[in-house]
Amino acid sequence: QVQLEESGGGLVQAGGSLRLSCAVSVRTFSRFAMGWFRQAPGKEREFVATITWSGGSTRYADSVKGRFTISRDNGKNTVYLQMNSLKPEDTAVYYCAADGDKDYLATEGWRYDYWGQGTQVTVSS
Repeated sequence: QVQLEESGGGLVQAGGSLRLSCAVSVRTFSRFAMGWFRQAPGKEREFVATITWSGGSTRYADSVKGRFTISRDNGKNTVYLQMNSLKPEDTAVYYCAADGDKDYLATEGWRYDYWGQGTQVTVSS
């Protein structure tokens, strides 16, 4: 069973930074593509960022490109989302997700097999 646990959310002022972490309890973490998604109140879940097995390739939503960075530490079974220059519109519950099918960049939520419970990020203006 694969379990994901996010941490690092909180309240921050616009222009500030946060780093989210997602710890994954699985022996073969290095063979999971990982992604971050978010869902704001009253809105559908949306893709934020994804990273391949080795971390060599990444992809971002246009809305966060240049401000957010996804990374992973396979030795620690953890994926990160560094969020800089935060805006009020970044306010959402952020979820990490894992896909063990293949090594690729997965931007659609339905491709992921496992999800965390989410962590709230609130950006005040």
